[in-house]
Amino acid sequence: MTETQSTSSTADSDGEVPERIAIISFERKRETAVTIESALSGAYDTVEILEYHGDVFADNWGEYDCFVGLMASGIAVRKTAGLLEDKWSDPAIVVVDEALTWAVPITGGHHGANQIAIELADLGAIPATTTASEAAGKQGVEARAKALDAHVVNGDSTVQTNLAVLNDELGPVARLDGPRAVLVDADVTVLKPNEGADLVLGTGTVADISASAVTAAWDATLDALDRDRSDVSFVATATRKGDEAGLLEAATNRGWGVVCFDKPTLEQFEGPSSSKAPALIGWPGIAEAAAIAGGRSHELLRPKERFETGVTVAVGR
Repeated sequence: MTETQSTSSTADSDGEVPERIAIISFERKRETAVTIESALSGAYDTVEILEYHGDVFADNWGEYDCFVGLMASGIAVRKTAGLLEDKWSDPAIVVVDEALTWAVPITGGHHGANQIAIELADLGAIPATTTASEAAGKQGVEARAKALDAHVVNGDSTVQTNLAVLNDELGPVARLDGPRAVLVDADVTVLKPNEGADLVLGTGTVADISASAVTAAWDATLDALDRDRSDVSFVATATRKGDEAGLLEAATNRGWGVVCFDKPTLEQFEGPSSSKAPALIGWPGIAEAAAIAGGRSHELLRPKERFETGVTVAVGR
């Protein structure tokens, strides 16, 4: 069993971002709707403006992952209350006032609404997130899934596991590499990796590294592979680096999770390059071992490179 931890600045649903966004606006507020459309376009597959009428939510229910209502929250609540069925299938709903003062998730906070509200902060809106884990400044299991480029398989379990998060009782996410069968009870949340991004950035640093130094090393590594940020699944390192502020800040700025592997796991996946780490700290070389351990195929795609700034990066997949 491999112990992992994750960090992310963005609370999202079960690791999947909303793809189709509808901005519902009265005609008199269309200028503001266009401003919101411009801010969100490019990050999602579809961002469309729908003119408000009494049945606009009902007529488009199931067509969009998230509705951004440029209206009073009471209107959105009354018009959608009879349409809601299940939090895992209902679209997210965010309401915004015309002055762009507040962005209020109404439903689906962990399913895209919080994310949209946070992005609207770039327009000056204050994201009024009320989901319990975010309100407490803690990372719920849906956010952990997002950070690890995974999704929640058994949604009902998150009630108890997020309660454990609030009580500081959940601990790290345990990663099991298959093939193997796992028997879990109803209060165990199962995360399954998403398809798509395949790179793991194995990273080691000197103490008190700056976030900018880490980011520059990652960018140089990706450029050398002719790959971009969207290809990165998460960052991998050692548990002894799990509280390295600069590393965590750099990952948060990129929206990537950080997985911290313990010493026995890194020893199991020790990389091929020579390293001074065993003699100096009693650990295998962190960057390569973490990259190999984190990759789905446990394959080292690019050997480690140590940068003059004190950052070492290897790439696994």
